[in-house]
Amino acid sequence: MRLSATEATRRTVHTAVVELRQYILHPGARDTLIDLFDREFVETQEACDISVLGQFRDLDRPDRFVWLRGFSGMESRAAALALFYDGPVWAAHSAAANATMIDFDDVLLLRPCGGDTFGALDPRNRPQQAVSMSPACNFEALICPVDPGDLDGFVAWYRDAFVPALKPVGCETVASLVTESSENTFPRLPVREHVSVFVMLIRVAGEDGFERLQDTPAGAAALAELARRTPATRLRLAPTGRSLLR
Repeated sequence: MRLSATEATRRTVHTAVVELRQYILHPGARDTLIDLFDREFVETQEACDISVLGQFRDLDRPDRFVWLRGFSGMESRAAALALFYDGPVWAAHSAAANATMIDFDDVLLLRPCGGDTFGALDPRNRPQQAVSMSPACNFEALICPVDPGDLDGFVAWYRDAFVPALKPVGCETVASLVTESSENTFPRLPVREHVSVFVMLIRVAGEDGFERLQDTPAGAAALAELARRTPATRLRLAPTGRSLLR
Protein backbone atom coordinates (compact mmCIF):
# COMPACT_ATOMS: atom_id res chain seq x y z
CA MET A 1 0.00 0.00 0.00
CA ARG A 2 1.33 3.43 -0.93
CA LEU A 3 1.97 5.80 1.98
CA SER A 4 1.60 9.53 1.68
CA ALA A 5 4.75 11.56 2.22
CA THR A 6 3.31 12.83 5.52
CA GLU A 7 2.64 9.29 6.73
CA ALA A 8 6.10 8.20 5.64
CA THR A 9 7.80 10.80 7.80
CA ARG A 10 6.17 9.32 10.90
CA ARG A 11 7.79 5.96 10.37
CA THR A 12 11.06 4.79 11.84
CA VAL A 13 13.81 4.08 9.36
CA HIS A 14 14.36 0.64 7.85
CA THR A 15 17.88 -0.78 7.99
CA ALA A 16 17.44 -4.57 7.83
CA VAL A 17 18.79 -4.34 4.28
CA VAL A 18 20.90 -1.39 3.11
CA GLU A 19 22.11 -0.37 -0.32
CA LEU A 20 25.37 1.58 -0.59
CA ARG A 21 25.23 3.22 -4.01
CA GLN A 22 28.12 5.00 -5.76
CA TYR A 23 27.45 6.86 -9.01
CA ILE A 24 30.01 8.16 -11.50
CA LEU A 25 28.62 11.35 -13.01
CA HIS A 26 29.41 13.49 -16.02
CA PRO A 27 31.83 16.31 -15.19
CA GLY A 28 30.05 19.17 -13.49
CA ALA A 29 26.75 17.29 -13.12
CA ARG A 30 26.88 16.40 -9.43
CA ASP A 31 25.12 19.48 -8.09
CA THR A 32 22.44 19.07 -10.77
CA LEU A 33 21.72 15.54 -9.57
CA ILE A 34 21.83 16.52 -5.89
CA ASP A 35 19.36 19.36 -6.44
CA LEU A 36 17.01 17.01 -8.29
CA PHE A 37 17.44 14.18 -5.79
CA ASP A 38 16.90 16.29 -2.67
CA ARG A 39 13.86 17.94 -4.22
CA GLU A 40 12.10 14.99 -5.89
CA PHE A 41 13.44 11.64 -4.64
CA VAL A 42 13.45 11.80 -0.84
CA GLU A 43 9.85 11.91 0.42
CA THR A 44 8.65 10.12 -2.69
CA GLN A 45 10.84 7.09 -1.95
CA GLU A 46 9.88 7.18 1.72
CA ALA A 47 6.24 7.15 0.62
CA CYS A 48 7.02 3.79 -1.02
CA ASP A 49 8.44 2.41 2.26
CA ILE A 50 12.08 3.08 1.34
CA SER A 51 14.28 4.79 3.93
CA VAL A 52 16.56 7.40 2.37
CA LEU A 53 19.37 7.34 4.93
CA GLY A 54 21.98 9.66 3.49
CA GLN A 55 23.18 11.48 0.38
CA PHE A 56 26.81 12.57 0.04
CA ARG A 57 29.40 14.31 -2.04
CA ASP A 58 32.64 12.34 -2.34
CA LEU A 59 35.25 14.83 -1.11
CA ASP A 60 38.06 13.26 -3.15
CA ARG A 61 36.21 12.61 -6.42
CA PRO A 62 34.14 15.57 -7.63
CA ASP A 63 32.16 13.47 -10.08
CA ARG A 64 30.98 10.89 -7.52
CA PHE A 65 27.63 10.86 -5.73
CA VAL A 66 27.17 8.36 -2.89
CA TRP A 67 23.97 7.50 -1.09
CA LEU A 68 22.41 4.93 1.22
CA ARG A 69 18.87 3.63 1.43
CA GLY A 70 17.29 1.01 3.65
CA PHE A 71 14.51 -1.55 3.60
CA SER A 72 12.73 -3.74 6.12
CA GLY A 73 13.70 -6.95 4.27
CA MET A 74 14.51 -8.45 0.90
CA GLU A 75 10.92 -9.20 -0.10
CA SER A 76 9.69 -5.76 0.92
CA ARG A 77 12.64 -4.26 -0.95
CA ALA A 78 11.37 -5.73 -4.21
CA ALA A 79 7.87 -4.37 -3.66
CA ALA A 80 9.07 -0.94 -2.57
CA LEU A 81 11.44 -0.51 -5.50
CA ALA A 82 8.79 -1.61 -7.99
CA LEU A 83 6.38 0.89 -6.49
CA PHE A 84 8.86 3.74 -6.85
CA TYR A 85 10.41 2.92 -10.23
CA ASP A 86 7.04 2.16 -11.83
CA GLY A 87 5.53 5.28 -10.29
CA PRO A 88 4.86 8.76 -11.65
CA VAL A 89 7.74 10.61 -9.96
CA TRP A 90 10.46 8.42 -11.47
CA ALA A 91 8.68 8.54 -14.82
CA ALA A 92 8.68 12.33 -14.70
CA HIS A 93 12.30 12.80 -13.61
CA SER A 94 14.24 9.68 -14.64
CA ALA A 95 15.51 11.16 -17.92
CA ALA A 96 16.95 14.19 -16.13
CA ALA A 97 18.54 12.01 -13.43
CA ASN A 98 20.00 9.50 -15.87
CA ALA A 99 21.43 12.29 -18.01
CA THR A 100 23.82 13.16 -15.17
CA MET A 101 25.19 9.62 -14.85
CA ILE A 102 27.96 7.69 -16.55
CA ASP A 103 27.71 4.61 -14.32
CA PHE A 104 25.29 3.66 -11.53
CA ASP A 105 26.03 -0.06 -11.12
CA ASP A 106 28.46 0.17 -8.17
CA VAL A 107 25.96 -0.99 -5.55
CA LEU A 108 26.64 -3.04 -2.44
CA LEU A 109 23.75 -4.90 -0.86
CA LEU A 110 24.37 -5.02 2.89
CA ARG A 111 22.86 -5.99 6.22
CA PRO A 112 23.61 -4.75 9.75
CA CYS A 113 26.35 -6.36 11.77
CA GLY A 114 25.56 -5.82 15.43
CA GLY A 115 23.35 -3.38 17.24
CA ASP A 116 25.09 -0.07 16.49
CA THR A 117 23.72 0.40 13.00
CA PHE A 118 22.39 3.92 12.37
CA GLY A 119 21.16 4.44 15.94
CA ALA A 120 17.88 6.30 16.35
CA LEU A 121 17.55 8.08 13.01
CA ASP A 122 14.22 9.89 12.74
CA PRO A 123 12.96 11.07 9.33
CA ARG A 124 11.26 14.00 11.03
CA ASN A 125 14.70 15.45 11.71
CA ARG A 126 15.56 15.76 8.04
CA PRO A 127 15.99 19.39 6.91
CA GLN A 128 12.96 20.41 4.88
CA GLN A 129 15.09 22.65 2.70
CA ALA A 130 18.66 22.24 1.63
CA VAL A 131 21.12 23.63 4.15
CA SER A 132 23.71 25.68 2.30
CA MET A 133 26.28 25.94 5.10
CA SER A 134 29.10 23.43 5.40
CA PRO A 135 28.12 20.50 7.65
CA ALA A 136 29.69 20.32 11.10
CA CYS A 137 30.32 16.62 10.60
CA ASN A 138 31.44 14.53 7.67
CA PHE A 139 31.61 10.79 7.28
CA GLU A 140 34.14 8.12 6.46
CA ALA A 141 33.00 4.91 4.80
CA LEU A 142 35.59 2.14 4.82
CA ILE A 143 34.77 -0.75 2.51
CA CYS A 144 36.82 -3.74 3.61
CA PRO A 145 37.01 -6.95 1.54
CA VAL A 146 37.00 -9.82 4.04
CA ASP A 147 36.91 -13.53 3.30
CA PRO A 148 33.68 -15.04 4.73
CA GLY A 149 35.71 -17.45 6.81
CA ASP A 150 37.60 -14.57 8.42
CA LEU A 151 34.60 -12.34 8.99
CA ASP A 152 33.89 -13.23 12.62
CA GLY A 153 37.50 -12.57 13.59
CA PHE A 154 37.56 -9.30 11.69
CA VAL A 155 34.36 -8.10 13.36
CA ALA A 156 35.70 -9.02 16.80
CA TRP A 157 38.91 -7.08 16.13
CA TYR A 158 36.93 -4.11 14.83
CA ARG A 159 34.77 -3.94 17.96
CA ASP A 160 37.58 -4.61 20.43
CA ALA A 161 40.37 -2.49 18.93
CA PHE A 162 39.18 -0.15 16.18
CA VAL A 163 35.99 1.27 17.70
CA PRO A 164 37.62 2.21 21.05
CA ALA A 165 40.33 4.11 19.17
CA LEU A 166 37.78 6.41 17.53
CA LYS A 167 36.26 8.18 20.53
CA PRO A 168 39.40 9.97 21.82
CA VAL A 169 39.74 11.81 18.47
CA GLY A 170 36.06 12.77 18.23
CA CYS A 171 34.93 10.06 15.81
CA GLU A 172 31.98 7.74 16.31
CA THR A 173 30.74 4.62 14.59
CA VAL A 174 27.38 5.13 12.88
CA ALA A 175 26.99 1.72 11.27
CA SER A 176 28.76 -1.55 10.66
CA LEU A 177 27.47 -3.68 7.80
CA VAL A 178 28.33 -6.87 5.96
CA THR A 179 27.38 -8.26 2.58
CA GLU A 180 23.77 -9.42 2.24
CA SER A 181 24.22 -12.68 0.36
CA SER A 182 20.58 -13.17 -0.67
CA GLU A 183 19.70 -13.10 -4.34
CA ASN A 184 18.94 -9.63 -5.68
CA THR A 185 15.15 -9.35 -5.47
CA PHE A 186 15.00 -6.43 -7.92
CA PRO A 187 17.23 -7.44 -10.84
CA ARG A 188 16.29 -4.36 -12.86
CA LEU A 189 18.86 -2.62 -10.64
CA PRO A 190 22.09 -4.63 -10.55
CA VAL A 191 24.21 -5.03 -7.43
CA ARG A 192 27.79 -6.21 -7.01
CA GLU A 193 27.64 -9.99 -6.70
CA HIS A 194 30.20 -12.52 -5.45
CA VAL A 195 31.79 -10.05 -3.04
CA SER A 196 32.28 -10.28 0.71
CA VAL A 197 32.81 -6.96 2.48
CA PHE A 198 32.63 -5.36 5.88
CA VAL A 199 31.62 -1.69 5.75
CA MET A 200 32.14 0.74 8.60
CA LEU A 201 30.48 4.17 8.50
CA ILE A 202 32.07 6.69 10.84
CA ARG A 203 31.02 10.25 11.70
CA VAL A 204 33.98 12.61 12.00
CA ALA A 205 34.41 16.25 12.97
CA GLY A 206 35.28 18.30 9.88
CA GLU A 207 37.09 17.06 6.80
CA ASP A 208 40.26 15.90 8.55
CA GLY A 209 38.84 14.30 11.69
CA PHE A 210 39.80 10.80 10.66
CA GLU A 211 43.45 11.80 10.16
CA ARG A 212 43.70 12.52 13.87
CA LEU A 213 43.70 8.77 14.51
CA GLN A 214 47.36 8.85 13.54
CA ASP A 215 48.03 11.17 16.48
CA THR A 216 47.22 8.60 19.16
CA PRO A 217 49.02 5.30 19.80
CA ALA A 218 45.80 3.30 19.77
CA GLY A 219 44.57 5.00 16.61
CA ALA A 220 47.84 4.57 14.75
CA ALA A 221 47.96 0.90 15.76
CA ALA A 222 44.36 0.38 14.64
CA LEU A 223 45.03 1.92 11.23
CA ALA A 224 48.18 -0.17 10.79
CA GLU A 225 46.33 -3.36 11.69
CA LEU A 226 43.47 -2.46 9.34
CA ALA A 227 45.94 -2.03 6.48
CA ARG A 228 47.49 -5.40 7.34
CA ARG A 229 44.16 -7.18 7.39
CA THR A 230 42.43 -5.80 4.28
CA PRO A 231 42.90 -3.41 1.31
CA ALA A 232 40.14 -1.08 2.46
CA THR A 233 38.58 1.48 0.11
CA ARG A 234 38.11 4.80 1.87
CA LEU A 235 35.30 7.22 1.01
CA ARG A 236 35.40 10.71 2.54
CA LEU A 237 31.82 11.92 2.41
CA ALA A 238 30.09 15.26 2.99
CA PRO A 239 26.28 15.10 3.47
CA THR A 240 24.05 17.03 1.12
CA GLY A 241 21.67 19.67 2.42
CA ARG A 242 18.81 17.22 3.03
CA SER A 243 20.72 14.12 4.10
CA LEU A 244 19.22 12.42 7.16
CA LEU A 245 22.72 11.32 8.17
CA ARG A 246 24.53 14.54 9.07
